[in-house]
Amino acid sequence: MNLADTGKHSAAISADGSLNGMPMPASGLVSVIIPCYNQAHFLHEAIESVLAQTYSNREIIVVNDGSTDSTAEVAGRYSAVRHIYQENAGPSAARNTGLKQTSGEYLVFLDADDRLLPEALEVGVNCLREHPDCAFASGFCRLVVADGSLLGKPEQLCIARDHYLEFLRRNYIWCPSSVIYRRSVLETVKGSNTSLGRAEDYDLFLRITKDHPIFCHRQFVADYRLHGSSRSADHSAMLRDTLKALNAQWDFVKGNKRSAE
Repeated sequence: MNLADTGKHSAAISADGSLNGMPMPASGLVSVIIPCYNQAHFLHEAIESVLAQTYSNREIIVVNDGSTDSTAEVAGRYSAVRHIYQENAGPSAARNTGLKQTSGEYLVFLDADDRLLPEALEVGVNCLREHPDCAFASGFCRLVVADGSLLGKPEQLCIARDHYLEFLRRNYIWCPSSVIYRRSVLETVKGSNTSLGRAEDYDLFLRITKDHPIFCHRQFVADYRLHGSSRSADHSAMLRDTLKALNAQWDFVKGNKRSAE
């Protein structure tokens, strides 16, 4: 049976950006949410990387963010994939839609142009089970070029403590697909901020680590694809949105500074 659904769904976000009516989490289930906007030429690789996981208790949801290419057709080829269409609202809204439409205890936001390595979900779930106080677990990523060929394994940071303060200095997790979250924490922080464009991951990391510990392991769990149409290729827009994310933390930083004086 083909579970692809080409009917239109709303972005599932209330006027204040909150998420309501969340399903009860299914124990041990990993919901892999793939937001996709005109990335049909990469989407099949993302989907097949999830199907190849050693951890089998997972569901795959493609949130089609108003694509005008063959995204719906690609998603519809896979009986294990649920396809949800929304009018174009950006990747943050697509992630929030996926969050509301899924029931996994754990969640991974896999960019449509990235891939998971075969043990990614197994490693992530084991880390969160071994560290029940941690909000998410992050790993390392490999770099690949547009055709999927391996470019290299860049040096990456693995921070053991003071995560929020380290994130205020810089975003040291630059591959969102290498992170697995607890649903309960994403619901607590009300999902992704839809106003921050290219820095939504950074903002989410900041909001989570201000109140929750996280865990970093050193295993490679994702392939991060470098190509000209990548959103991260627009450096000026990335810088503007990063400054917005940092500015949202300014009241907290000012309060800490006054306390130290």
